[in-house]
Amino acid sequence: MKYIIGKERSQTAIFPISMEEAINQDHEVRIIDFFVDSLDVEKMGFKVDSGENGRPAYHPKDMLKLYIYGYLNKVRSSRDLEKETKRNIEVIWLLKGLSPDHNTISNFRRDNAKAIKKVFRATVAIAKINEEDYIRLTDMAKAKQGDNRAADIIKNWIRTRTTIEFLGTWESIVYFKIKIPIWN
Repeated sequence: MKYIIGKERSQTAIFPISMEEAINQDHEVRIIDFFVDSLDVEKMGFKVDSGENGRPAYHPKDMLKLYIYGYLNKVRSSRDLEKETKRNIEVIWLLKGLSPDHNTISNFRRDNAKAIKKVFRATVAIAKINEEDYIRLTDMAKAKQGDNRAADIIKNWIRTRTTIEFLGTWESIVYFKIKIPIWN
């Protein structure tokens, strides 16, 4: 019987694939990356001054990217997030190869709880139409890819169940009563 045979692990590739090529242009990690990079984390209350002594700290934006990724993908444990930074190509791309340990991840959550809440509030904007409240996605995708590509990015992102659950969680954190209109 014939089988599909994988590549020899020790074989070098003539045309190696870069991490940039391995992640689709409309993948959720690109949206997380762009969104977090657009935030002013210092104004939101994240601790950005790590001092001069000791080992350099991870940037709060990198830690926030990991936190949001974990939330979207139902990886809540700090130990599981640490594992993801070493084996999951999406997370490796998102963090540019950084791999914080579980204590660092846990301390980030503990030390920045109020700032993380502010990030959740910043992600969903409320639009008023005829005295009704509706969810309005931010224009982050437009800035990244232009008007035509932005629609595709948002459609693909909003299509996943975890994204819908994530938006629902944000809604409950912000305590808004939001009605979602049906678009054609």
